[in-house]
Amino acid sequence: MEETILKLQQVTKVYGNGVVANRDVNVDFQKGEIHSICGENGAGKSTLMKMIFGIEKPSSGTITYKGQQVHFKNSMDAIKAGIGMVHQHFMLIPSFSVVDNIILGDEPKKGVFINKTEAIKKCQQLSDKYNFELDVTQKVSELSVAKRQKVEILKTLYRDAELIILDEPTSVLTPQETEKLFVQLRSFKEQGKTIIFISHKLEEVKQISDRITVLRSGVTKGTYTNEELSIKELTRLIIDRDIENDMDCFKKDSSIKGNGLEVRNLTMKHNGKNILDNVSFTVKNGEILGIAGVEGNGQVELVKSIVGLNESEYSGSIMVNGVDVSKLSVKQRRNEGLAYIPEDRMGDGTSSELPIYDNIISTYFDREDINGKILMNTNAIDQKSNELIETFAVRCKDNKATISSLSGGNIQKVVVAREYETKPSVMVAEQPTHGIDIGSAEFVHHKLIELRNNGSAVLLVSADLNEVMNLSDRIIVMFEGHVAGYFKDANSVTDHQLGMYMLGASRQSAEEIEGALND
Repeated sequence: MEETILKLQQVTKVYGNGVVANRDVNVDFQKGEIHSICGENGAGKSTLMKMIFGIEKPSSGTITYKGQQVHFKNSMDAIKAGIGMVHQHFMLIPSFSVVDNIILGDEPKKGVFINKTEAIKKCQQLSDKYNFELDVTQKVSELSVAKRQKVEILKTLYRDAELIILDEPTSVLTPQETEKLFVQLRSFKEQGKTIIFISHKLEEVKQISDRITVLRSGVTKGTYTNEELSIKELTRLIIDRDIENDMDCFKKDSSIKGNGLEVRNLTMKHNGKNILDNVSFTVKNGEILGIAGVEGNGQVELVKSIVGLNESEYSGSIMVNGVDVSKLSVKQRRNEGLAYIPEDRMGDGTSSELPIYDNIISTYFDREDINGKILMNTNAIDQKSNELIETFAVRCKDNKATISSLSGGNIQKVVVAREYETKPSVMVAEQPTHGIDIGSAEFVHHKLIELRNNGSAVLLVSADLNEVMNLSDRIIVMFEGHVAGYFKDANSVTDHQLGMYMLGASRQSAEEIEGALND
């Protein structure tokens, strides 16, 4: 007979502003199972996990853990009870060693001092036990993204967690790293640990789950065994409609020829090391060029150099529609036809406490129809913002709602709507669907393809291989600041092949890369 380790009954969460995040949620989690929670952004997944982990308190309903009703005051209470959580954005101190991050707040003592020898021994044994392949004395800043995630998981195991919540754990991993993680998760399951797995990647949900619970608008739409649901049926439960995964069917040939974006011999050094190493490529008008790579291999520096946000010195040239923009300001680059969807929609893409109407015109506020001779044209701003809210299906109270009141997917739609409105000839899309639900992601994908079909050159930078492969016409892989591979036809390469280049296990010769570049 299966043993229930965690049970939620009629759990409801209503915030002070009247927003209902969860309503009458009933779900149980069995000991020794991998249980996925699926739903759109704003469906209530995060709030539900916060209530389990003691960060939020239910407005009503009961949470029963190991047979006892619990009222956690904070996350420390949950941790002491045996619940751990690995957040999507890692909670690590980069300048600390692995062992210092793991033991922080629960240090083994020898008298009044920390017993560092014992800490290192215990943490290394824990890493070795689960084949994490970590040197616990190494600094976190020196680790790959995949290894940092292992440190987060070890933090929970060090505290004897019996139930582990994983929030989007594969969002920045290669297929090979994901496979390794899944092997480790299955080993946790075999030892009787319960895993709550939150992900927008439905293929992975199907691959790893024993059972799946779907949330929509804060309400459970049922809990199912893995075998009961196909991906199509799961998608329909999440967003109440089907989606089209084959983006090639929406692509059309553009009549606009030539190169929209050209990057030549871009090189950047930091502390004597090449962050960008002689990077060259072109993005043709009417195509999407995808750049794949594990986080931290030069993609951020490349993008910031192209859009004019990089404060570091670099050599090489950046051409937009034949104009060298290397020394131009952000505004001047925009005037040449460049638009930018940034990875950090809150930090770089929007001003969180300003209303939608201000954010949605912020990159073209000086346009004649928006900016009057003396004052801003408030009627035109109101009309344009409402038009874009409707066209881009932004769910909000009205155009005066602050950005911070929107879900992640709707914030991203505001950013995409603003950049799309400028009718760019070159669009740089950096992680355009990171952390947003499948419905919003599909919408963003269609808009990028529309730009491509209308003749824009689209540079897509994404850690999501499915996104790169489904949208791109050609693909580049970056590794340690250089181009490790060019693929002239995105349909001719598999995710596992790309993963090998992303990990540095494969690399094309300079001649192969040059040949593809000049094709």
